[in-house]
Amino acid sequence: MAPRPASSFKSERRTRVGAGIAGRVLQGVARTVRRAQERLAHPLRRRAAVRRVSRHAPPQVVLMVCHGNICRSPYAAALLRRSLAPVVGDRIRVASAGFVRPGRPCPGVAVEVAAARGLELSMHRSQLLAGPEVFAADLILVMDPTQRRAIRAIFGRSSNDVLVLGDFDPEPIVTREIRDPVEQPKEVFELSYSQIERCVGELVRAVSLSVQRAASLTPSGRDPDGERSGRQEQTA
Repeated sequence: MAPRPASSFKSERRTRVGAGIAGRVLQGVARTVRRAQERLAHPLRRRAAVRRVSRHAPPQVVLMVCHGNICRSPYAAALLRRSLAPVVGDRIRVASAGFVRPGRPCPGVAVEVAAARGLELSMHRSQLLAGPEVFAADLILVMDPTQRRAIRAIFGRSSNDVLVLGDFDPEPIVTREIRDPVEQPKEVFELSYSQIERCVGELVRAVSLSVQRAASLTPSGRDPDGERSGRQEQTA
């Protein structure tokens, strides 16, 4: 069998390289379009998320979820726990979990950044997301829409019960995802934790409204505006 000419190999290589570049360009365009859509939809999603929490009975169990449960969700859970204490004391239990590898500590930089913000993460060990925790939670907060879809697909939870934490951000967003800072510089942890603080602040305000509304309900189960409690609303 005669050997293929070198020009043939070069032509195939150029084709593969060109296809790879074209694929990356298309992925970049799709990402840009998706993020533009997320920015435009953010005000509506934010109002829907706040309304979902504020117009329902206060949750008894809140579950924070991220991929590995070593950076974002432990910080979000610790912050929510501290922020809810003046509102409801210890009546709301806050937990966190992830999709992979239980038993891991938070990275040193996560512990450092959290400590500077008054939160202790040095004793945290990652928990694996499992049925008992998922089904016990009245409200589940995730760090990106992919995690939300996974929880709904695996555990069958309603879209009404699983919210994207980034949707609570009171500031304009680049993307709904709260960036995963794992193995990133300290500055990325600062940015992610600052966004989590903004979102948790809005979440706590929504829970406070829920608590006030629950206290004002009449014996018939209707609020002062005549709307029955527990009404289900779907969020995008």
